[in-house]
Amino acid sequence: MRPSKHHARGTRGLLGALLTALAALAALLTVAPVAQADTTICEQYGSTTIQDRYVVQNNRWGTGDTQCVTATDSGFRVTQADGSVPTNGAPKSYPSVYNGCHYTNCSPGTRLPARLGTVSAAPTSISYSYVSNAVYDAAYDIWLDPTPRTDGVNKTEIMVWFNKVGSIQPVGSQVGTATVAGRTWQVWSGNNGSNDVLSFVAPSAITSWSFDVMDFVRQAVSRGLAQDSWYLTSVQAGFEPWQNGAGLAVNSFSSTVETGSGGSGNPAACKVAYATNVWQGGFTADVTVTNTGSSPVSDWKLAFALPAGQKITSAWGAGVTPSSGAVTASGLAYNAQIAPGGQVSFGFQGSYTGTFAKPTGFSLNGTACAGG
Repeated sequence: MRPSKHHARGTRGLLGALLTALAALAALLTVAPVAQADTTICEQYGSTTIQDRYVVQNNRWGTGDTQCVTATDSGFRVTQADGSVPTNGAPKSYPSVYNGCHYTNCSPGTRLPARLGTVSAAPTSISYSYVSNAVYDAAYDIWLDPTPRTDGVNKTEIMVWFNKVGSIQPVGSQVGTATVAGRTWQVWSGNNGSNDVLSFVAPSAITSWSFDVMDFVRQAVSRGLAQDSWYLTSVQAGFEPWQNGAGLAVNSFSSTVETGSGGSGNPAACKVAYATNVWQGGFTADVTVTNTGSSPVSDWKLAFALPAGQKITSAWGAGVTPSSGAVTASGLAYNAQIAPGGQVSFGFQGSYTGTFAKPTGFSLNGTACAGG
């Protein structure tokens, strides 16, 4: 029996209404998705990803007490941090967020490891929240290795301490001060038994900052703790707690690595001759920089570390800052470019205490130079 026209029209009307309701529901779900809850991690080495590009890790390696971190959309917070360890030893843990690779756990889509000579810039941004009822440092870690390894401890660790609370200090001993990325830092150097550690300690707490990771990498290169042929394997931001630590948070973190023809600065093959005239308590240094490459070096900057006790009192042929510690000599308007095979010379006068010594390493626009 064929349905009446009225019945057929009614069926089509019901189907149309149902389709309209389904479309409205789909639109509602598209406009207002259900929010995902934050992820809490209490496993010793547990981790998760955020923004589909960074890894948040609990990394409780120095204690058997419970530690939990909660990953947020933009960072993480420490929600539980039981117990304490002696402040004259290693910390309890390093809860952190990172770009790169850590014990074979690589962040999604990372460009690390990357050879330093191919990295033109590595911009990053970090925002911290601190607490007062704990002993800890807020540390930004930069890891370097001669090989592109992803499976363990690297040869050199650069630590940037944004804050420290309590009677703690970096590995090694203080070797001076330095101005890096426009800020002044205490500089510490040492070895923890597994790797070299170069630490930069802020004189007062920094809660948020945007900077270029390569500014600190160049410091390691100039001090002989890395070379332009080495690799940047990861950059990490977090905390090293010794006592308690609940409430500490990385509110936001971003890290990108730009690779290309720029290298770590401007790529350069170079040689440095460092001649001195020394007398009791004072000296002069005449420095000649040779571009041994096939391309000109523009806006040259020569980085090196003055040995402890030395201080520059005057300079000529270049701007040299600061007066002690890790210094950078920059070309002036008339000699800012070094042609292929060409040279530029500058000098300075200084004072010293103790036994006089020469710098052990130089880097030109981020590339280590040969002596001679």
